[in-house]
Formats: sequence, structure tokens, C-alpha cells
Amino acid sequence: MIRSKTEKYTQLIKEEALRLGFMSCGISRAEFLEEEAPRLEGWLRQQMHGDMAYMEHYFDKRLDPRLLVEGARSVISLTLNYFPENVQKDPDSPRISKYAYGKDYHFVIKEKLKHLLEFIREEVGEVGGRAFVDSAPVLDRAWATRAGLGWIGKNSNLITKKVGSFFFIAELIIDLELEYDHPVTTDHCGSCTACLDACPTQAITAPMVVDGSKCISYFTIELKGNLPAEFEGKFDDWMFGCDVCQDVCPWNRFSKPHSEPLFDPHPDLLEMSRADWEDITEDIFRDIFRKSAVKRTKFEGLKRNIEFLKKD
Repeated sequence: MIRSKTEKYTQLIKEEALRLGFMSCGISRAEFLEEEAPRLEGWLRQQMHGDMAYMEHYFDKRLDPRLLVEGARSVISLTLNYFPENVQKDPDSPRISKYAYGKDYHFVIKEKLKHLLEFIREEVGEVGGRAFVDSAPVLDRAWATRAGLGWIGKNSNLITKKVGSFFFIAELIIDLELEYDHPVTTDHCGSCTACLDACPTQAITAPMVVDGSKCISYFTIELKGNLPAEFEGKFDDWMFGCDVCQDVCPWNRFSKPHSEPLFDPHPDLLEMSRADWEDITEDIFRDIFRKSAVKRTKFEGLKRNIEFLKKD
């Protein structure tokens, strides 16, 4: 049976994505995200982005990929597993979100996306497109949902039945017509409220609604200056990011360790005790987090967070 070029290219792209180490790949038509528009507007209007003023920028571009890539036809959504084989050993140690154990994911994923785009151009010819990893105005979870890669859980994370939610999401937006996948039709969270019940700061205000201005990840990474006194004793020992709503999710019992060496942590990171973290020097910080996403908070920020945990 002779396949169409669209079908052929779609299959080749998905096969290459898996070869590059991505966990899954789904494709959706590049168009305006009509359902997301009122949600995003309402979230911003209620100031749930806190001091993250950048979330107010490029409102139209966040909702329409055709404003980001001229002539965009397809949004290729990809996931990459980061669930670690081992976690921090000292149960009393200040904790780091699992996604930040290894090399900064922005660099790791951007390199893979660059190779995927090069592959598409080698197979197809001249194709216009851009790669996006988290830091650009793209609603990655909305596109991944449209592409059938999972459903949005009550903690607002993308979840899959096979592996849970410990994975990154990235996109290639290109001007090539492809075959499109369909959303997962069922919400598999059911009556479970584990994430809402466990959130230390009650940042999950309703199913699929996270008040970013109350989230521990926001406080420990995004917020500059002093941490609010009213949240003393509520950080559950998190000094960078927070995994609570994922750790308690029943679907994450299916998480499997990643196979990306660049996500492996510095040998000393998992061994450090609470005392080690409280006595951390700038030299040790630079050594352990030389290429890590933790550098985003800088040494002073991490020390601020650790000092705040002492008040618990």
C-alpha cells in the first residue's frame, strides 16, 4: 500500500524522536487555543502568577503558534523522562525537585530538538520551524494534551497512565502539514484528591487550578527578596522546587528511571546531609550545580531558602 507523504513524514518524525531518547511524541494542528484563552485570562486576572510578570507578556502568542512561527501548520509535542533511579539519602536533608538533579534540561532538550529539526529538513527539504522548551510563550501542556500524550491532572500536570508525570514537555512548531493525533478522552484522576490534600501551602485551589503565587516552587525559584513569614513551617523541607503533588499521585507508582546520563546528579548531591547543606559554601555550590537548573536561584537564593527552612 502506498502511503501519502504526510503519513510517511509523520511516522519518520515519531521514529526519530524515540531514537533521540524522547519518551513520546504526538502531533496536533497549529491553531488558536480557544478553550485556553479564558482560562489563562482568568488566571492572570486573579494574580495567580505572583511576581512572574513575564506571564503577562505575549498573551496572543501563547494562544496561537502561528504568531510564533510564520506559516505554522503543526505542533510536535514531545516528552522526556527525568524520574531518577536514586533520590537524596538523608530524610532530614533540605530537598531539591527531582527535575533539577542533573544538567539543566533546557540545554539537554534543546540539543535533541535541534537534531530532530535537522532530521526533518534532511528528509523533507526546506522546513521552517522553531524549538521550544518551557521558557518561551507556549502552553506546552495544552498542546501535549491535544496531541494525545496524556491528560491534565488535578495538580495541573500532564499525566499518563503508563509512566505518571515525571517528565519534561517540549515542542517543535513547524510549517509542515502532518497527520494529527487525538486527545485522550478520559480524565483518569476520578475522585482522587491526593494532590489537593497534600499541597503544603494549599496552592492547588481547585482541580486543575494552581495559584502560582502560593506554590513552593514559585517561592524557592522565582520570588526574589524575602520569603513571606506567613509560610514559615510550610515548605516541607523543599529548598528548590517541590514534588509533593507528584510524589503523592497514584499514577506515579508507574514511574520508571530515566536513561539520560546528563540527568544523573553530581556524585555528592545525593549524599549531602542537612548539616552539609546548611554549611554549603559558594565553591561547593558552583561545583555541584555547575550546569544545573538550580543555578537559576543563585547561591544567595539557595542559602536564603535553606535559612528559611531552619525556622520550620
